[in-house]
Amino acid sequence: MIEWPEILLNCSKNIRENVLHLLKQPQHQTRYGIGAGGDTTYQIDRVAEETVVNTIRSHNIDFILISEEAGIKRIGRDPQHYITIDPIDGTTNALRGIPFVATSMAVSRKPRLRDVEYAIVTDLLHNVTYTAQKNQGAYKGNRKIVPSRKTALENLVLSIELTSETFWRIKAMTKLLQNTKHPRHLGADALEICYVADGTIDGFVDIRGKLRVTDMAAAQLILKEAGGVITTLANKRLDVPLTPAQRVSFMAIANKTLHIKIQTLFDKGVTNNLC
Repeated sequence: MIEWPEILLNCSKNIRENVLHLLKQPQHQTRYGIGAGGDTTYQIDRVAEETVVNTIRSHNIDFILISEEAGIKRIGRDPQHYITIDPIDGTTNALRGIPFVATSMAVSRKPRLRDVEYAIVTDLLHNVTYTAQKNQGAYKGNRKIVPSRKTALENLVLSIELTSETFWRIKAMTKLLQNTKHPRHLGADALEICYVADGTIDGFVDIRGKLRVTDMAAAQLILKEAGGVITTLANKRLDVPLTPAQRVSFMAIANKTLHIKIQTLFDKGVTNNLC
């Protein structure tokens, strides 16, 4: 039997050891062209990805890698698992020296989001690790985590991912923004979803339709196992293929009551702005 929790923790430890010096010298990053996900691959991305592959292979495990850097890559002769990774979540933060950078890894037997069984997200600069196993709860280090129980909109800390390319969706957010006082976005999506999972923030809404599933495959399991709610913007189950090109929008919310309130405000914003 493969001890995935131990192996993922080993991967995380090795990544941190191998990239910490690069995080402390962001201006010296080498570019390596465009990765499979469409963004520029930097030295720190490549080092982190190679560390994952080498660490898992050191345990004599065959697998299929799904990464926004390398794409889909068969490792070994008889792979039984898919490893979906975002080697560096928050690359822009890493390149600018902003201390909010993570690595994200998810394990599944099938290449779909719903089939993720093991997950790990590590805050690389602060050495904080979030883990989850399907039906076994979610943890921050050794401590079991639960999301915020807040339901009053006026006191929320809500992370909202916006871009100028999604103008009609931004207009649809008007009702929600009018009812929350503390909107944020910190720049590392997997880590922000984990912040919802442990109660640091109350929700994270990404309306762009640009986030790659590789970025949030691990974090979505951590949130669900902690007891939070994650859905599409249309309040449907979030389940998509695990591929480097797959993009998603979502609402990651601390609890069901709050999810209903935020979903209602978002729906009103959509209705008001389509009339």
